[in-house]
Amino acid sequence: MADKKSETESYRGGQFITFRLEQEIFGVPIETVHEVLDYVTVTRVPGAVSFLKGVINLRGAVVPVADIRVKFGMSATVLTESSCIIVVEVDLSEEEGKISVGVLADQVLEVAEISSSDMQTHPDMGTGVPPRYLRGLGKLGENFFMVLDVDSVIRDDIEESALRETGDGGKNVGITG
Repeated sequence: MADKKSETESYRGGQFITFRLEQEIFGVPIETVHEVLDYVTVTRVPGAVSFLKGVINLRGAVVPVADIRVKFGMSATVLTESSCIIVVEVDLSEEEGKISVGVLADQVLEVAEISSSDMQTHPDMGTGVPPRYLRGLGKLGENFFMVLDVDSVIRDDIEESALRETGDGGKNVGITG
């Protein structure tokens, strides 16, 4: 299981890309974002974990694309003119390093500068997002957005898939399940 984030790292302010999934607003620290793409065709990968939509070719690199709406118990993403792919760097482990993963978003809203005083712990109030996937809440004016721990969101299914498929304790990590 992923290491728990330290309180200092979890609730510090900074710049966040905010985006919408259904009616919920989420954010990820800007330093984890490689780029934001208009939606491009995603090639399906048979047998992949449930929330993996497929892969895209990003300048010659194969990048898996995740529909985290599915991961959070929402309906699958319905593509619109505002749909996009946020390419983030996911830290799998010290040994395996980082990989690029695309995250489907219904709409990117803005890059928001949030001070540490506007960051709060996430109350476990029965939202569809498990608390282990959140770094906290960011306050934007009178509204809040959930700050995702993208590493945990992606790593969980990769580790579970590897354990289920290889039976080797996750040494042969892959994206299929």
